[in-house]
Amino acid sequence: MTKTAIRLNDISLHFPKQRNPLAIVLDFIKKNDRKFTALKNVNIEINQGEVVGIIGRNGSGKSTLLRVISGIYPPDAGEVHAAGDISLLAGLGTGFSGHQTGRENALLYGSILGHNEDEMREKLDEIIDFSELGDFIDEPLRTYSAGMKARLGLAVASAIHPHILLIDEVLGVGDPNFKEKSKEKILSMVKGASTVVIVSHSFGLMTDICDRVILLHHGEVMHDGPPQESIKKYYEIAGE
Repeated sequence: MTKTAIRLNDISLHFPKQRNPLAIVLDFIKKNDRKFTALKNVNIEINQGEVVGIIGRNGSGKSTLLRVISGIYPPDAGEVHAAGDISLLAGLGTGFSGHQTGRENALLYGSILGHNEDEMREKLDEIIDFSELGDFIDEPLRTYSAGMKARLGLAVASAIHPHILLIDEVLGVGDPNFKEKSKEKILSMVKGASTVVIVSHSFGLMTDICDRVILLHHGEVMHDGPPQESIKKYYEIAGE
């Protein structure tokens, strides 16, 4: 029987619009409530072991959706259900310290994801090997390139084998060989019953590894289906 890993029921999320002091006073007088709707009535169900891609134009709500799933942003309406521990790999070096070494950051990031130091030390060799950082693992993170930070982040996140891994754009960074290695790692995680949700502008990657792709537009789900179908819908919207 297929198990549900993630379920979003009628999720909506609003952010206040940035305003200057005069606009705030005028809104108060006119009783305007200026808000930006980041997500609107989103309903998504993702099964255990699926690889699901999220695509959409800039500002469509992709990264916000991952943060709602991970619990960083509580929705204004609706319910989020997630079965198991969640790791969010978002941005380059999220959760890292520029003054600490790669090795120290691996331990730090692991603790943020809920694992103690002894557990992470046991995984360090695996992390270093996958990241291909070599001696740079003992250099301060501020000396790392964007690609090196991405390697370290993915190496740590994948080493702890979370039930649900959320990836926001980081697979677009790095050389072609590491991108291929990352793809293989994600697929191996899925075989181990992990569920993966990926936000990416790399449609080639989406086509290669995703079971289905969800298209967001202005915070709403416009299409949910096979990768090629959702990508076709994306270009139809982009051509509006």
